[in-house]
Amino acid sequence: MSTYQAVKKQFSVGDWPLQSGDILRDAHLCYLQVGQLNAHHDNLVILPTYYGGTHAGNLPLIGADGPLDPERYCILIPNLLGNGQSSSPSNAHHSQRGPNFPKVSLYDNVALQHRLVEEHFAGAEVALVAGWSMGGMQALQWGCLYPDQVKRVASICATARCWPHNQVFLEGVKAALTCDAAWEHGRYIKPPVRGLKAFGRVYAGWAYSQAFFRKELYRGLGFDSIEALLQCWEDDHLEQDANNLLSVLHTWRHGDVSANAVWDSDFSAALRGIKAKCLIMPGSTDLYFTAEDASTEAKQIPNARFKPLESDWGHCAGAPGRNPADTATILASLATLMAGE
Repeated sequence: MSTYQAVKKQFSVGDWPLQSGDILRDAHLCYLQVGQLNAHHDNLVILPTYYGGTHAGNLPLIGADGPLDPERYCILIPNLLGNGQSSSPSNAHHSQRGPNFPKVSLYDNVALQHRLVEEHFAGAEVALVAGWSMGGMQALQWGCLYPDQVKRVASICATARCWPHNQVFLEGVKAALTCDAAWEHGRYIKPPVRGLKAFGRVYAGWAYSQAFFRKELYRGLGFDSIEALLQCWEDDHLEQDANNLLSVLHTWRHGDVSANAVWDSDFSAALRGIKAKCLIMPGSTDLYFTAEDASTEAKQIPNARFKPLESDWGHCAGAPGRNPADTATILASLATLMAGE
């Protein structure tokens, strides 16, 4: 069995200019490194984080029994700006705490990650960028911003832009949180408990499919009722900072890999500009990162393989380790991608 150390590190860059024109004061990127860069600097794998998660959430993808063996690859897991680990409303410079935290884009995240790779990973060739949900959005952003550096991309239950129905979903959960009187426009003294609970309950109805509930698949997660599952979602969101949640939601809501000076909002051109071999794996029952939207994008990416993840688990089919059968399918598909087949 492979043994390895996962080392949590912080990359500080001082004041970081954002796409919006604002400056992120004392910016830092928190990341996990697993494995070491080789002498040829061509074994770097990047696994960006997803909404509501941190670096720990991607660990089920790593191991000697799968394609991402840390004895072979140097694996980098960068935390999203706003998620409470990297620069976020909850830990920012005192002048940018809470609702004063600037708006951050998909481009801002990937540009900062690229700066980390350039300065601390010798500008390495990227063997793979892979991620679920917002992690997949970042993977596609990497592919079109740095086409000569990125060799493979895997986008799991994700799309290269936040399509209209996805935006409506996000506006709904945002409204559930912010209608709590304790929200105080982000200047709350105590957490908006009712809003956070409502956010979690509404989100749960979107995260899994209709079939997931009809077939009582939640029992596979250890819940004996729908109410028990919803209570878990409430509890999970009570542990998160409301301003952090809405900061990353803004990044997701406005996500578009072409919305930058490189591609000047020409979405089709940005997709065509991806040179990497790509695995586009939407969830077959995903309610907001839909297979139809992902298929529309995949047809415009030159070296893309479109392979839906057939599952009744909705968006959560792609969550690393959530459903063992789905994770096994993802790992087998990553193995095929890494082997160049």
